[in-house]
Amino acid sequence: MAFKFFKRALAALGLAAASIAPQAASAQAAAKPALWEVSDPDTTIYLLGTIHLLPSNYSWRGKAIDRAIARSDSLVVETIVDAKNPQALAAELARLGFSRGLPPLANRIHPAKRPLLQAAIAKSGVPPHVLDQMETWAAAFTLLGVQFKELGLHGEHGVEQTLREAFAAAGKPVGQLETNGEQLGFFDTLPQNAQRSLLEGAIETPKSMSGDFAEMLRAWASGDVDAIARTFNQGFAESPELREALLRRRNANWSQWIARRLASPGTTLVAVGAGHLAGPDSLQTMLQGSGYTVRRVQ
Repeated sequence: MAFKFFKRALAALGLAAASIAPQAASAQAAAKPALWEVSDPDTTIYLLGTIHLLPSNYSWRGKAIDRAIARSDSLVVETIVDAKNPQALAAELARLGFSRGLPPLANRIHPAKRPLLQAAIAKSGVPPHVLDQMETWAAAFTLLGVQFKELGLHGEHGVEQTLREAFAAAGKPVGQLETNGEQLGFFDTLPQNAQRSLLEGAIETPKSMSGDFAEMLRAWASGDVDAIARTFNQGFAESPELREALLRRRNANWSQWIARRLASPGTTLVAVGAGHLAGPDSLQTMLQGSGYTVRRVQ
């Protein structure tokens, strides 16, 4: 299914990744997301895999994560999206997401998907002529946001936002591994066939998304890294371009950042999409390949 492909791609990115429908959250068991640490004698870096959007009142913090938060001098996330001041992200989306001379959006997907596209556009309230001027990936993001809202999912309930609020309240700095522009740029350079898969996935009906989200949340909440690799990253097998752009290249960049950070004393919590910390191209695997010891602490 196209949406399964899309959600696995977004699991590797911080703007709008994996989530869960509200009804699946009602029967929540105790969540224990996977947590790792890499350290040397004077530096500790915690690695926490995250869900970027969650329903309200979803409990995921336990003793191990609270201890990592308390011990950390700073927090680093994939990118900082300020929901109260979204102009920076909007400016980058305008810069990268619009082009002249594009074919109509409906002509960029399979004809059988066009009724779904029309329904998604109608719900969004975005004028069709505006979407026609958008790059395919940017239109996918715009329409997917409407679907997430219909499922009751909100960024303010996501793991990163909760962590940012906790560190800010404690007077601890929050940094990012990528700027908004750098992160959107990974999508902007995707080939058109990959962008089309993203768009077709973004217009699936919310009902069809619900089960996929539930599967992803169960894997994350239980700390089942093998299941995370299956549910988050399996779709990349269908598109080597997506795997390279959204997973491998970014994990390689981040492993280098961690290596540099280990040269300075202190403790940092790094929170990134759970798909980055699972499977053969995981951040931990890259660090271990460079000679670092990565220990799981939850």
